[in-house]
Amino acid sequence: MLTKLAWRNIWRNKRRTWITIASILFAVLFGSFMESLQEGAWGNMISNVVNYYMGYGQIHQKGYWEEQVIDKAFALPADKIDAIESIDEIGGVVPRLESFGLVSATNITRGALVVGVDPEAEQSMTQLADRVSEGSYLVDDEQAVLVAEGLADILKLGVQDTLVIISQGYHGVNAAGKYLIKGLVNFGSPELNKQMVYLPLKTAQDFYGADGLLTSIALKIDDQDDIDSGLAAIGEVLDTTAYEIMKWDALLPDLVQARSLDSAGNYIVYFILYSIIAFGIFGTILMMTKEREYEFGVLIGIGMRRVALSSVVWMEIILLGMLGALLGIVASTPLVWYFNQNPLRFSGNYANTLEKFGFEPIFPAAFDLSIFVVQAAIVFVITAILAIYPWLKIRRLEPVKAMRD
Repeated sequence: MLTKLAWRNIWRNKRRTWITIASILFAVLFGSFMESLQEGAWGNMISNVVNYYMGYGQIHQKGYWEEQVIDKAFALPADKIDAIESIDEIGGVVPRLESFGLVSATNITRGALVVGVDPEAEQSMTQLADRVSEGSYLVDDEQAVLVAEGLADILKLGVQDTLVIISQGYHGVNAAGKYLIKGLVNFGSPELNKQMVYLPLKTAQDFYGADGLLTSIALKIDDQDDIDSGLAAIGEVLDTTAYEIMKWDALLPDLVQARSLDSAGNYIVYFILYSIIAFGIFGTILMMTKEREYEFGVLIGIGMRRVALSSVVWMEIILLGMLGALLGIVASTPLVWYFNQNPLRFSGNYANTLEKFGFEPIFPAAFDLSIFVVQAAIVFVITAILAIYPWLKIRRLEPVKAMRD
């Protein structure tokens, strides 16, 4: 009965009702759109970073990540690799053998990260061949290297020149060799551009004296929602006491911290937004309460209990909050979907800067139902809390004074 009465009451003044609903609707709309853009931008950035080199997950010998030395290389049987590749969530495996070495030309020597890769598997995840700016890409087992452009400039080398590499191989083996520079690769990151050298995997294993060994296997996962289930499935295939299976957030803690910092900054923006929303809704509630003081005084005067009256008014505002929140979800869904399918694209210097560091200059909106529900719930809770004001007002109302005023 009280709910039915509250529903009828809110439509007695349609203008006031629609103003209140509209303020709640736009609050949900703005909150959902902002959250979707932030989540989409970070999701796209993470995808760019992990597919740049790391992958969404990696497999190492136990303890390798704490002490990244070639002596912690491991051999993974072919049947285990096949079993990992057969997991639905895993799009492919990218084997690598990596260690630091000295690269030299004439009297110039620099430290570099010398990485042995399977050319085809590496291309499938990091599109390394697309970064070749001069020369050509590697093929299996050839005695040739790809050198980062910045490192080649330091060494004053180019395509078809010879690069000397000296390092320490597996279990102290002397590692030294001369290789033809087959191509130069360009990385947006200045640090990567000054230190990367790539060898075909078999050539790198011969160089390091680590026949059949790997230091890491990067995992290609196409859908971020499949990461946890994919890594869990790998844990059932491998002996986790001998191998470590690491997710991207453990591999890139700095990126996780940057995301957390950005989210913390957005909380301030959300606080300001919700404060403005709360004042707008409260203004409407205050106006409604003031306009109906005479009505409240009459109802109490003829014998309506204060508890029943305050409950009806509280229900009215709750119903308005529910309507506004639901309509906010309905209104924000097509907007977010549009920007999910048609991402914001940047141009000019900002876009060039992003591309140099390996990021696509686009910000897609994340289309996730939980974002809409959370924003609607937050605004609804704010409305429900503000609805306490008329409830308290009615509890303290003096009927005679209210009717006179």
